[in-house]
Amino acid sequence: MKKFFQDIKKDVKFKSAGPGKKLTDESSPRVEASAPPKPRHVPTEGAQMAAAAALSRVDQQPKLRPPSSQQAIRNQVKRELLAEAAAVVDLKQDGSSEAQPSGSKVPVKEDPASLSVSGVYFTCPLTGATLTKGEREAHIKEAILMKFAEDPVEASVMMVHTFNKDREKVKAATEVIAKYIDNICKNPTEEKYRKIRLQNKIFQERVSCLEGTQEFLQSIGFENQRLPVPGQEDCEDVLVLSEEAVSRLQALQESRDRLLGAEPLKARLHRQSQVYKPSPQASARAAPDFYSLTAEELKREQQLRSDAVERNAMLRTKAMRERDEQREMRKYNYTLLRIRLPDGNLLQGTFFARERVSVLYEFVRDSLLNGWQPFLLIAPGSQRLTDESLAFNECGLVPAALLTLSWDAAVQADIEAAGAQNADVLKPELMRSIQTLS
Repeated sequence: MKKFFQDIKKDVKFKSAGPGKKLTDESSPRVEASAPPKPRHVPTEGAQMAAAAALSRVDQQPKLRPPSSQQAIRNQVKRELLAEAAAVVDLKQDGSSEAQPSGSKVPVKEDPASLSVSGVYFTCPLTGATLTKGEREAHIKEAILMKFAEDPVEASVMMVHTFNKDREKVKAATEVIAKYIDNICKNPTEEKYRKIRLQNKIFQERVSCLEGTQEFLQSIGFENQRLPVPGQEDCEDVLVLSEEAVSRLQALQESRDRLLGAEPLKARLHRQSQVYKPSPQASARAAPDFYSLTAEELKREQQLRSDAVERNAMLRTKAMRERDEQREMRKYNYTLLRIRLPDGNLLQGTFFARERVSVLYEFVRDSLLNGWQPFLLIAPGSQRLTDESLAFNECGLVPAALLTLSWDAAVQADIEAAGAQNADVLKPELMRSIQTLS
């Protein structure tokens, strides 16, 4: 019964829905397409400019990234590699440098502001005069020129090697001049070998462009002459070796050897040897206070130490560590060393920071009254200086250090047993100028 009533309800609902329609019938209503979207509002020119400025500010703001120690290490390594590459470029552009210790790549330029000691002096090897750093070059040049009156050959040789800083050009010029002399000595009767055309390309490019070369040629007997050019009406300037010089071939060969074997004339560092007698008021410090640090230097030193601590905390390559060690060794050009003697006095001297320990042993031995007596030098920290081939900066003896002299125990015992012990340790001339250390 229930199902019967449900069927009646469905039939009524179907009839009330209206007549049926075919899907293929054109008269059936079609579903209309959706209406086109409304046109988008275009912002004004001022609004566009404001939006562009806002985006620019957003782009310029640094992007926040979580801190990473590995990223910091990579950044530091990149900065150090770039700095090393820049240093190599600067070295190639600079082109000239003084002699450096083994393994050094970066040239050391002497700058008065970088001196580790005040009052560094030099001695002229020709006149014996004591010079400051700024006076030495001009004084040596003047001394060489004054030597022409005494020995023109030696003076011109020193002029060639000292006045010209480019060692490669000096070597090329001396080899060409040596070839001229060799040809003359092998063929003394050949007139062509006794002439040097001043317009010759090799002579102009390698010889005449250097200071002192023409003075040397004139000192060994070449004379300036103007001779006619074969097959032409013009004349040219020629250096011709005199007949007298040709007759002295042995002297020519000696002059040649002097030219090839010479070295640049340099002022020697004045040791400024001084003996001090310590006083009760003297400060008991390991190194003497021979220079004062300004506030800027203290700040720079503190910054350097902070950088060193930061570098030690970071991962670095072997090349980076070696470069840092070389930079530290080249920090000072000079060092002031004091040697505490067995009698309590102090022997002081000034040295280059790159000089060897053997130089210090020689300095002390020359100052002792008994230079034959063996001794040992002990650096701070009980470091025995037994390797005399090391440089002072390699031993940590810069910019200043206080060392101790210790006699050889066996030899000293024999001297004391023989009763030949002398109260004085240093030579009398040094003891006469002894001062009290305050």
